[in-house]
Amino acid sequence: MRIDFIKMHGLGNDFVVLDARSQPLPAIDGSIASALADRHTGIGCDQLLVLEPSTSADFRMRIFNPDGSEVEACGNATRAVGLLHGESAAIETLGGIVHASPAEAGISVEMGTPRFDWDAIPLAYAMDTHAMPVAWEELVNPSAVNVGNPHAIFFVPDPYAIDMARLGPLIENDPIFPERVNVNVAGITARDAITLRVWERGAGLTRACGTGACATAVAAMRRGLVDRSVKVSLPGGTLRIDWREDGVIVMTGPATESFRGSFAAADFGLGPVDRTRA
Repeated sequence: MRIDFIKMHGLGNDFVVLDARSQPLPAIDGSIASALADRHTGIGCDQLLVLEPSTSADFRMRIFNPDGSEVEACGNATRAVGLLHGESAAIETLGGIVHASPAEAGISVEMGTPRFDWDAIPLAYAMDTHAMPVAWEELVNPSAVNVGNPHAIFFVPDPYAIDMARLGPLIENDPIFPERVNVNVAGITARDAITLRVWERGAGLTRACGTGACATAVAAMRRGLVDRSVKVSLPGGTLRIDWREDGVIVMTGPATESFRGSFAAADFGLGPVDRTRA
C-alpha cells in the first residue's frame, strides 16, 4: 500500500502532511513520525501533520516533532493546512480550536488568547511570568507565555549573537519547565518590529515558528516595548502579529505547497489501515 503526502512550508518551517479526512490511514505514532521526518532516510520535515475528521471543528490536526513527541500547537502548520483546505476553517488541535482563513498576505490564523499564569505555562513552581527571576548565562529574566504551547522569551540586543545551539537545549530541558519549553530570543528594532530566533521544543533551531512569533509579540506588548500590531522577522521571513482588544492573537503570513508524492507504507513500518479513524 502506498500513502500520499503533501510537502508544505511556512517561511521555511516545513511539513509533511498526511490527509486522513476522507480516506483512513494506518495508525501514526511517534516512531513513525520520526522515521518520516528524518531528512536522510525519510521524506524530511520539521513536523509531521496528520489531518483527521473532527466532531468539534471542520477537521483535526495532529502535530508530531522529529523526536516523536506530539505537540499542542504550531502556527506555521496551521497556515499551511489552512492553505490546503482552501477556505475558512475551524481546526481542532491539542492546544484547542484555532481558526484559519485566506488573507491578502497569505493565511490569517486566530490563535486564541494567551495564558500567563505560572501553572498554565506550566512552570515547576509559582513565580512571576512577566519577568521570571531566573537566568542562563547572558539570557536573563524571560517572559513565559502559553499560546497553546509553552514559550520562554528573552529580550536581547542582538538575537544572532546568542549561541542558541548550546543554550536552546539547556533551557528547553531545564526542570523548571516540566513539559519542556520553546526558547525565543528577540530584539526590538522599532515600535512595530521585532527580530526573532527560536529553538523549538523537540525540533531544534528553526527558520520560523508561528507560535513563537505570537508569544514573543504578546510578551513585548505586555512589557510596553511595542504596539499592539507588529511585524516579527525570523530567518525564514516575516509574520504580522496583532493582539486584538478581545484578547485574541491573530497571525498573518504566507504558506506554500512544495510538492506531492507517495511512499510505501511498509517501508516505514506502517501496518493496516486504522478503520477506527474512518
